[in-house]
Amino acid sequence: MRFLFFFATCLSLTAGEKAMFDHVLENCHTELKAAQGLLDRILKGEKQPLELYNQLQVHVDALVSLPGLLSQVHPDLKVREEAEKCEQEASQFTTGLSLNKKLYDVFAGINPKGLSKHAKRLLGKTLQDYKRSGIDKDEATRAKIKALEEELVIIGQNFSRNIRDDQRFVEVDPQTGLAGMPADYVKDHPVGSNGKVKITTDYPDFIPFMTYADDAKARQALWIQFNQRGYPKNEQVLKELIQKRHDLALLLGYPSFADYVVEDKMVKNTKRAADFIETISKIAEKGAKREYAELLVEKQKADPKATQVYPYEKAYLEEKIKKDRYHVDSQAVRAYFNFPKVRDGLLDLTGKLFGLSFKRISDPKAWHASVEAFNVMRDKKLIGRIYLDLHPRENKFKHAAQFTVRNGMADKQLPEGALVCNFSNDLMDHDQVVTFFHEFGHLMHHILGGHQKYIHFSGVSTEWDFVEAPSQFFEEWAWDPKVLQGFSKIPSDLVAKMRAADEFGKGIDSRRQMMLASLSLQYYLRDPASFEPLDLLKTMQAKYSDFPYVDNTHMHLSFGHLQDYSAMYYTYMWSKVIAKDFLSAFKQNGLMDKKQAKRYRELILEAGGSKDADELVQDFLGRPYRFEAFKEWLEQGA
Repeated sequence: MRFLFFFATCLSLTAGEKAMFDHVLENCHTELKAAQGLLDRILKGEKQPLELYNQLQVHVDALVSLPGLLSQVHPDLKVREEAEKCEQEASQFTTGLSLNKKLYDVFAGINPKGLSKHAKRLLGKTLQDYKRSGIDKDEATRAKIKALEEELVIIGQNFSRNIRDDQRFVEVDPQTGLAGMPADYVKDHPVGSNGKVKITTDYPDFIPFMTYADDAKARQALWIQFNQRGYPKNEQVLKELIQKRHDLALLLGYPSFADYVVEDKMVKNTKRAADFIETISKIAEKGAKREYAELLVEKQKADPKATQVYPYEKAYLEEKIKKDRYHVDSQAVRAYFNFPKVRDGLLDLTGKLFGLSFKRISDPKAWHASVEAFNVMRDKKLIGRIYLDLHPRENKFKHAAQFTVRNGMADKQLPEGALVCNFSNDLMDHDQVVTFFHEFGHLMHHILGGHQKYIHFSGVSTEWDFVEAPSQFFEEWAWDPKVLQGFSKIPSDLVAKMRAADEFGKGIDSRRQMMLASLSLQYYLRDPASFEPLDLLKTMQAKYSDFPYVDNTHMHLSFGHLQDYSAMYYTYMWSKVIAKDFLSAFKQNGLMDKKQAKRYRELILEAGGSKDADELVQDFLGRPYRFEAFKEWLEQGA
């Protein structure tokens, strides 16, 4: 049980004996009891309340981190349900903490003079959190806030569960339906007893099929199924999520939930977020219109009378253009990226860049037999552990993300994190390789930043609109020919062609990102009574995209970021602006510049949340971040 819990004297991570992935509620109640004990000690007036609160937060971390992972990935329904129950109990406890007037009075009474720099920061952030939680409201209002917070946990779980558990499929003729598909894909999709081949909406099925399948009707049918996930269950759930968050914001004194949630982020206010979305959209508009016109020309080669391109045709037509114009055949490129070699190459690259080594654990006894685990070492010293859950299965999280197993704290406990993805077991599209690098960037931020004195600042605990910057930046290594040649025999000239080909579509893709960013912002910025979610989706589609809305689709109901990112989907592009600027530090000597990699590790990754993001960037670049590098990239070829 020490694998999950706070022990001041034990920093080892021996495989197996401490793995408690199947006893969620038992562990949950142990952690709750320990956290309550520390709370009682603080309220009784023991000395050093910040230090006691730091220890309390270690137990709170155990209440929310691992259960949050297991609720999304554990194969046993009972364990997933127990994990969700633990999340609910954790929410009750943490909401109680945030509205505990006596506890607030303890912190408000601390004299910051004499505190260390980091202790002052913790005190300041704690008091800020209390203000934002509604501690200044009357008792009746605080009770309403607590009830809403707890209700929102359950609503959010329902929204995510309805996406995770909704696998849809189409069945196609083995001859016509699989025409154009890679040989290994065909091999992995045998003919069923009914003479048909089943193609699911899970990513390893969906993405290659939308890219390569010659059967236009089959692609359309699968795309519609993909965009019906979560329907109809999430229709009412999403409305409840939006309404309850709006009600909470009003109780807290904010005009909208969007205004509340961005207040303590880099962007600071919703006007700035909306202006950012519009700025990016306008810069990308010229390129997007040109790209759409070229997609239509490509479609007209097979259908001269065509006047419109539909979203379910985009990936297929893009692939045709890239093959004809840039001489890049994505199916041929796949042959260079064998999953085990990519995984090993990524570990080797990360080790060289950041002075790390990864020691495989032979029997990690994780939540599923397919999960791999590695101890992370630096200078022969154990600094954390990572879990790789990278292939699809039933009832597993459908997207790609880094989850916290536990946050680390200096001299107390080591950070552990998990990558949860849905990659092929064999050959990978290069897009999957880029995704792998992206998520691994998150993972290294978590591990390397997980050694703060205060767990509040551990790992990726910076402003939400900065957390994607390290992962966006790490994608750059997935385009470097020398890096790729470390685990494949891909020619440098082919990588150059791939990079050129990848530039096609960035206008359309950027505009789609802004559509999603605006959708998430507007859902939480407007009065819920003033719109229907589907109608607003259609409005945003018409404003930001040349592709028409397709009848009987409900993309917003499987847009999981509406739960976890709420109004902040703009984060991805905001972080990309910073990531493009980070490249300037490596411009002179290239991405394998170990001196700059060491600075980046120390000043960005290892710093965790110990400073505000603006200050972290200033430390690394020697200046505030600038918009120019991103703007230049986006306008190239427009």
